[in-house]
Amino acid sequence: MKQEDGRLVLSKGSKAAGAQLYWQKWLPAGKPKALIMLVHGYAEHSGRYQYFAEHCLSKGYAVYAVDHWGHGQSDGTPGFVPEFSVFGDGVDQLLARAKEDFSDLPVMLVGHSMGGLISAAYLLKKQASFAACVLSGPAIKAAEEPSAFLKAVSGFLSRFFPKLGVLELDSDGVSRDTKVVADYLADPLVYNGKMGARLAAEMLNNMTSVQQNADQISLPLLLLHGEEDSLAGVEGSKFLNSHVSSTEKMLKIYPELFHEIFNEPEKDQVLNDMTDWLDAHLSAAKG
Repeated sequence: MKQEDGRLVLSKGSKAAGAQLYWQKWLPAGKPKALIMLVHGYAEHSGRYQYFAEHCLSKGYAVYAVDHWGHGQSDGTPGFVPEFSVFGDGVDQLLARAKEDFSDLPVMLVGHSMGGLISAAYLLKKQASFAACVLSGPAIKAAEEPSAFLKAVSGFLSRFFPKLGVLELDSDGVSRDTKVVADYLADPLVYNGKMGARLAAEMLNNMTSVQQNADQISLPLLLLHGEEDSLAGVEGSKFLNSHVSSTEKMLKIYPELFHEIFNEPEKDQVLNDMTDWLDAHLSAAKG
């Protein structure tokens, strides 16, 4: 295994132009058969996906990941984003960097939680860049649907008090593995403060946009979700499965599993399900 890292710079057209984003890649010993672009979730960072990367490398995939603006080792303010599109700008830069290395290989997009929302929103504009997509516990619908009043208040706070903390995540909902939760809380690169009003409002707006335009997604799509996910509603994955136009799609709901299915005690089964599906798609595409 070979691991490299560096910095990407957001371009002039971005709402966070000039910001530097930390990125890294994990490469197998030989030439990879395809690339996996990993889009991590809210408050965390790409470094939490070492086990994920090792699994994918063992199956012949290379893994590329970026710390979102305001996350991990990247520039920005934790819990805040000037505009949701800034996250997509980071995906743009990472994709360009991956293509510099392997312009001839298919790229698989894998998004977890808020990263699933970022990925779904990205597909609405640039799905032709990918051969397939996997969404893990995507934040497409809130675990508890916000009221019209709450949405209105969220919009007001986003405009006038964008960095005001309005939402705190329950870390116990991350995983049933107590060590995973303890490591999450002790990780200095994980943000444990409240989500700001702007980011909360931007997430709600993009959830609505993805729901309204889900039929525009036609890419082969695998949806994975823990049935006991208290942080991102499983209804979001069910909704996408019912509304996307993809002819090749699969929804797999894991009984008893919490939010971070790649960090649950059953993670090996989940990861094998993912790479088996990707392998089958690659074989079908070649055949």
